[in-house]
Amino acid sequence: MQTTGRSHAPVQRTLAGSAAAMRASSIGSAAAAPKPFRSTRPRRAHAAVVRAEGGNGSSEYDYDIITIGAGSGGVRASRFATSYGAKVACVELPFDYISSDSKGGVGGTCVLRGCVPKKLMVYASEYADDFKDSVGFGWEERGVPSHSWTTFLEAKRKELQRLNGAYKNTLKNASVELLEGFGRIVDAHTVDVSGKRYTAKNILIAVGGKPTKLPIPGAELCITSDEALELPAQPKKITVLGGGYIALEFSGIFQRFGGEVHTVFRQPMPLRGFDEEVRKFAFEQYAAAGLTMHAGHTPVEVRKQPNGLLTCVVADKDGNQTEITDNDHVMMATGRSPKVGGLGLEEVGVALGKKGEVVVNAYSQTSVPSIWAVGDVTDRINLTPVALMEGMALAKTLALGEPTKPDYDFVPSAVFSNPSIATVGLTEEQAVAKYGDIDVYTSSFRPMRNTISGSPMRTFMKLVVAAGSDVVVGCHMVGDDSAEIMQGFAVALKMRVTKAQLDTVVGIHPSAAEEFVTMRSVSRRIRKGQPVTAAA
Repeated sequence: MQTTGRSHAPVQRTLAGSAAAMRASSIGSAAAAPKPFRSTRPRRAHAAVVRAEGGNGSSEYDYDIITIGAGSGGVRASRFATSYGAKVACVELPFDYISSDSKGGVGGTCVLRGCVPKKLMVYASEYADDFKDSVGFGWEERGVPSHSWTTFLEAKRKELQRLNGAYKNTLKNASVELLEGFGRIVDAHTVDVSGKRYTAKNILIAVGGKPTKLPIPGAELCITSDEALELPAQPKKITVLGGGYIALEFSGIFQRFGGEVHTVFRQPMPLRGFDEEVRKFAFEQYAAAGLTMHAGHTPVEVRKQPNGLLTCVVADKDGNQTEITDNDHVMMATGRSPKVGGLGLEEVGVALGKKGEVVVNAYSQTSVPSIWAVGDVTDRINLTPVALMEGMALAKTLALGEPTKPDYDFVPSAVFSNPSIATVGLTEEQAVAKYGDIDVYTSSFRPMRNTISGSPMRTFMKLVVAAGSDVVVGCHMVGDDSAEIMQGFAVALKMRVTKAQLDTVVGIHPSAAEEFVTMRSVSRRIRKGQPVTAAA
């Protein structure tokens, strides 16, 4: 699959508050004046190179830009570059629902085997809770209706086919030439596409990432997120290995569909990199929702039973082993890696990082001045909207000759688990490290709907404020509709809203969202990195 963008997707998502996001943010805040590429982990772009390799209309090359990968970032960069006057071709593999070295599809990870199909599965699974909750509101209790997995799978596939066609039309309407096949870089200006060579002033790498598996016995028996989206039948029992957002999203999906779900992760709590208070609250809510959580356990092996089902063996920190038997599937949601195999990057001098990521500077330029990269293949912030932003910035850099850096400040993100999580800005821990003096506002409550439905699920909201300036630097939520609510607050935080300004906003009542503008009492104050009484 030669694509880019988050597999909401997926792909291992990194919050704006996480370490990788902070690294990307520091790259994005490099010196304003572009300077020469100097190291394998560059921070500055070569202005002269940008001018020399930009522009359009040269007869020296077949194209101004050849993009390898027609995912979110690649398509966005390609079509915006053509709108600015560049001649662009985009390379992508033929379509299939599950990616491989020979199959992919225009649309990329997010559209075809990540964000979109995953969210469709979330929607489908949510109805089960709605049926149960309706009884408390007077609807006749008849149990959860039977679900046709085949009908849903066919509907999902039909939608993915439509989207694949829509993305192809987007490229066609933008006058981007689609070159179907596997793209391999031959030299700084040449790309081989399944045996035929093309030249370009600039080459863009936007191939995205792929799921990785743990090197344990029986790994070949396990599925990844790609296969989980294409299962022929609903799992009655499944063990999900991993504590990241992909693991928790699929755990919630299969549990809501009625399956017995065991979620195994090494850490004491899932979602490492998220705000610690958010992690703790979400951990408790996942258990309340019905997940069986195996915290602090490491996968040891997976075995096939005589009846064809699977046994997953896990061990705690002391080596004590537990066997989780009779699984229809064992899913590894244990990370993703850049899909750079066979691209010829190292042969042409493109520097790669420890994870195989393409190392770029603040302008998405690699160690080879005419080769660029955006999206998950760079392992900056692995989210689809970030890949879109990077692609748009690069189009301006290459086609308009206007060196433009992506802006990684206050990138919002969401986890579509049960309950869902959304966040923007810094975690409390990061805010303390950066500012020393912060005020924290929190609220936990049972939503109005759940007081009558009988659902045990609760909502948690949190604001992190830099005490010295009163600027809100972090906003976090666990609960229904958190992603929809957080998108609006991302705008506010991006504009450097203060807590005093939030306090002047009139809430929408009754709603969960109004809690963010009615939190008046400080939950805790931290000064010089140390907690003090709330009244201090």
